[in-house]
Amino acid sequence: MSKQYSTKHDMEKNKSISKQKEKTNCNILSKHFKKIYPIGIHRTCSPLSLSSLSLSLSQNSTDSSLTADSSTPLDQKILSALRLIVPIERREIPVTKIIRQPSASSTEEGGIRRCNWITNNSEKVYVQFHDECWGVPVYDDNQLFELLTMSGMLMDFNWTEIIKRRELLRESFAGFDPNNVSKMGEKEILEIASNKELTLAESRVRCIVDNAKCITKIVKEFGSFSSYMWDYVSYKPVINKFKYPRNVPLRSPKAEAMSKDLLKHGFRLVGPVIVYSFMQASGMTIDHLVDCYRYSECVNLAERPWRHV
Repeated sequence: MSKQYSTKHDMEKNKSISKQKEKTNCNILSKHFKKIYPIGIHRTCSPLSLSSLSLSLSQNSTDSSLTADSSTPLDQKILSALRLIVPIERREIPVTKIIRQPSASSTEEGGIRRCNWITNNSEKVYVQFHDECWGVPVYDDNQLFELLTMSGMLMDFNWTEIIKRRELLRESFAGFDPNNVSKMGEKEILEIASNKELTLAESRVRCIVDNAKCITKIVKEFGSFSSYMWDYVSYKPVINKFKYPRNVPLRSPKAEAMSKDLLKHGFRLVGPVIVYSFMQASGMTIDHLVDCYRYSECVNLAERPWRHV
């Protein structure tokens, strides 16, 4: 009788120890769960959150071991956790919510609709450049040289950063007069390169000076830099009708042809993407979105007879 009591007591003791271990394991897993994802606080369908959790478990949510028939408390706890993160009935996001985009920004003051890349967070200098300069046909040699230089700077800066440096650039490069810039010597080049406000690398400064020399040669051959550049679009801007930002290309066949010829004439920093940015800025191609208020204004300017001075 004593022996039977002892055996029964031992069995109950072992069972109690087993439950204690299982409880400890659950607590440890729960602790690690919360390090990776605070299950009790958030609900999300984020693939990143799910993948993080899956990696921690060395399995994913579709693993056959995580089913409704899981019998142990540990399996049930894991299943409950996964249900909090990824609902069993996953709702598909309507396609219209993904592809339906406003063609132009209408959040600016006065309800003026601008191109989609102009937002409430855009700096004033950038908005002003969009409203007054970008897409306006330019025929002056100095201005074209300036815009070509600014477009080349996109290798190192964005448009906002470049526009902020515009006045400094004009001061440093003699108002972008190709004749004056082409005569810059070593001392002037190093002085511009050391300007901490411009932060232009010496190699970039040399490119600008070299391009000025190329322009002076172009002028001798074609009469003006403007005539040479505008000839690629038959002296008439290319008028596009893009509705969404995704429709606007980074380059075009005309830009590729212009880039190739500029390189032949010794120009630098004139790849097809840079040249297309230059064409957009100088009004050789009208890429304002059709819903932007500047579209019709730039088109009206583009449809005028060629006004080379």
